Amino acid sequence: MAKKNALGRGLGALIEGGEEQSNLQISQRKISGVAEIVIDDIDANPYQPRTFFNEESLDELASSIKEIGIIQPITVRKSTNGRYQLISGERRLRATKIAGNNKIPAYLREAEDQHLLEMALVENIQREDLDAIEIAISYQRLLDECDFTQEILSQRVGKKRATVANYLRLLKLPAEIQLGIKDCKVSMGHARSLVNIEDPKEQLKIYNKIIDQELSVRKVEDLVRKLGEVKETAGDKSAIVPRDYEELKHHLQKFFNSNVEFKRNNKGMGKIVIPFNSDDDLERIIAIFDKLNT
Repeated sequence: MAKKNALGRGLGALIEGGEEQSNLQISQRKISGVAEIVIDDIDANPYQPRTFFNEESLDELASSIKEIGIIQPITVRKSTNGRYQLISGERRLRATKIAGNNKIPAYLREAEDQHLLEMALVENIQREDLDAIEIAISYQRLLDECDFTQEILSQRVGKKRATVANYLRLLKLPAEIQLGIKDCKVSMGHARSLVNIEDPKEQLKIYNKIIDQELSVRKVEDLVRKLGEVKETAGDKSAIVPRDYEELKHHLQKFFNSNVEFKRNNKGMGKIVIPFNSDDDLERIIAIFDKLNT
């Protein structure tokens, strides 16, 4: 049997006969080309957001590499003393080692440290099977370390702003619940409901109930909603809404095109709630606030 191309049929087809076009694209992206690099010459990426790699999944990828080779190259940048630093593709690099190969195809790219971090995080978010907490941490690092706004972040990762916000809110949950999300004890749907509870003790109470009673997401949503209704009733027994506030309420409802809720107690304390029916509806409301800030 003829030995399979070490680069893989997919990558070989891309490179063969397309050198001129490839060099043009490489120049535009500051990538100097695709080369086979000795694995031992590649240093780890210090900004790697992924902390866990499933061994079974790596073994499956290694078997695929043995069978058809590498289809998607990793990305590295030149380091010192003839070495390279990994930018993205650690899962492929690890699987290639398991497959017994001593070389791996790689794009050579120029990148500053912050750009390196951005590329590593975005590539992992888009291409790797990260759990919800790892995604949330990656989003937060892009905000903190790359000076992204949520709007820029949503554009870079190709997600709606509301979706990005939902992931970031997971980081406000108690550590025990975050670990439960990582360990698949509760789903993203469960977690999104728990975030709506202000008291961490109540969050943990319902979290444990989810596990013990195997509650569905719909059941948890009902529990959280009823909990909120009980607290609102207890806190607003003598609520008074003056006429001026009623006029303000109607004005806000018209402005946001939403059934705005306006609540005030007899001490003058209260809140304004702008409900939304979907992620798209939330995006519409956020856009209104964005216009007000410009």
